[in-house]
Amino acid sequence: MALPRYRCQVLSVSGRPFRTESGLRMCPDAALEDASGIDTLIIAGGSGLRAPATSDRLADWLRTRAKRIRRIAAVCTGIYGLASAGLLDGRRVTTHWRYAADVARRFPRLRVEPDRIFIADGRYFTSAGVTAAIDLALALVEADHGPRLAVEVARELVVYLKRNGGQEQYSGPLRLQARSGDRLAELTAWIAANLAAPLTVEVLAARANLSARQLQRRFVEDFGLTPAAVVERVRLDTARERLSEGNYPIERVARMVGFRSADVFRRAFARRFGTRPSDYRGRFAGSSRSDRHARRGASTE
Repeated sequence: MALPRYRCQVLSVSGRPFRTESGLRMCPDAALEDASGIDTLIIAGGSGLRAPATSDRLADWLRTRAKRIRRIAAVCTGIYGLASAGLLDGRRVTTHWRYAADVARRFPRLRVEPDRIFIADGRYFTSAGVTAAIDLALALVEADHGPRLAVEVARELVVYLKRNGGQEQYSGPLRLQARSGDRLAELTAWIAANLAAPLTVEVLAARANLSARQLQRRFVEDFGLTPAAVVERVRLDTARERLSEGNYPIERVARMVGFRSADVFRRAFARRFGTRPSDYRGRFAGSSRSDRHARRGASTE
């Protein structure tokens, strides 16, 4: 039986049991002041930590102990405690999109990138919400023990090995659905599921039980975009995911998302993201072909 690669401890400011924002009762192993030999510190978020009384106490402790800790990560609103210590000043950071503006306002020395899944800047890591913490944790495991073990852990958890930290928190279809009414929310979900189909205005209007003119007006009102622009955006966002997940030829990715040719796809991709599909894949794809093959046995949330 393999020996555990990590020994985990739950720490709290006082060392006393506490109840989380979701209602779970936690029994810490130790108080911050009594903790020793910390290699990796992960600061979880929650309403309690966003209160200055708690974040300030954590910040005071961090200022005296941070130099002895190899790396420090903040999950979601855990960034409030870490930022209060001044350790992130001048660094690139992220957090849950809902709190990004408040973090930028309260800590103006931070370089907040609100749409990232996680960011590593030196030995400091910050991530978005709950599932982004899984992506971050897998990235830490991969850094410590290599991609093979990270794949095994991902398969055990039934998740992909990782979404790269540079990808967006909020998928394109979900972003559109959040901005639309009920009828268009259903339509945008249908678009995302039928990208290889000919998604003309007439096809979309018939699906939504609207006239072509009504559909045009509703799209501009809800999204600020024409139906054709929305379709292209969803196609490109999906293509970006395909490029990150697999080793499909560019021509196949283009067909999968409904572009009539690879050249048209390449031009549209470069116009939207400022890089070629092949260059994007080289930057954001998974670690190796064998790892990708193992990853296909797992499903995502």
